[in-house]
Amino acid sequence: MRAWLLEKPGEVEMQGAARGPLVLREIAAPEPGPGEVRLRVAACGVCHTDLHTAEGEIALPRLPIVPGHQVVGTVDAVGPGVPAAVLGKRLGAYWLRKACGTCPACLRGEENLCERAEFNGLHGDGGYAEWMTVPFAYTVAIPERMESQAAAPLLCAGVIGYRSLRLSDFVPGSSVALFGFGASAHLVLQLAARQGAEVYVFTRGASHRRLALQLGAAWAGAPGEAAPRLADCAVTFAPVGSVVPQALVAVRAGGTVAINAVHMSDIPQMPYALLYGERKLRSVANLTAQDAREFIELADRLDIRAEFTRYPFAAANEALRDMKASRVDGAAVLDVAGEV
Repeated sequence: MRAWLLEKPGEVEMQGAARGPLVLREIAAPEPGPGEVRLRVAACGVCHTDLHTAEGEIALPRLPIVPGHQVVGTVDAVGPGVPAAVLGKRLGAYWLRKACGTCPACLRGEENLCERAEFNGLHGDGGYAEWMTVPFAYTVAIPERMESQAAAPLLCAGVIGYRSLRLSDFVPGSSVALFGFGASAHLVLQLAARQGAEVYVFTRGASHRRLALQLGAAWAGAPGEAAPRLADCAVTFAPVGSVVPQALVAVRAGGTVAINAVHMSDIPQMPYALLYGERKLRSVANLTAQDAREFIELADRLDIRAEFTRYPFAAANEALRDMKASRVDGAAVLDVAGEV
């Protein structure tokens, strides 16, 4: 099968035969182990975490590795312990590959904080390939009406955005400020707006501000500008620590700021007054299988749609470069199977 391998991290702008850190190789298709299914990959979303992985900003437990963890595919083989009835089903795989089930975090129902958690595209080969294997317990059914390319960004950008919104103490009908407006934020905006929220978007890109307004934002402006009023809560998406003080300024006393980032530059020193007033600041770490099931059901019921740019399978490095340069409105998706 064809697969994009990260053999050595590097800047996505690097030149050379591959014109990026990923190299296209012909490798053997994987076989599913106990409890696993094999997916014939249709589409794989391109995530900022893939960018951090490719450039070596995240510790890499193994090399080479096939990136990708927003994967939609059809089951064409099952391992021992998986019912044959699963064959032919269209499933989605997401960031969390598996959790141990026995550590204190898992026993508390916090498998996203599992001490021995493994992640697709990091510990196990991901979806920048024609096939991948994944534990069946950590997949989610994709609703029939969702196109594979449109569903792919929901599996990380959407699910982790959903978790971030919940951890910001969001309640329907309240107001929320979003800092940064990429793949995750544009889905969170739809989720919040469809629940009666007034959403304020802070983003540098003029095209991103236009898209935010088209998707239902009450206001969109550049960082440093003031929204019409203080928000009840906020979520930051940009992997830049300097955004955090801006978000604290934008929420009311008692409000919560949730940081949606697996990797971020340091938060700068800031005056205590920004946090005072019982404002809360919290990180968001990974996701759970339950998060994935809940969000995909919500996305189907509330008709949450990903705005995405489709990239041919051969353009994986180009997609990463465009993401890094903020040239993508919404999400980027690799069209692995060439679906129309």
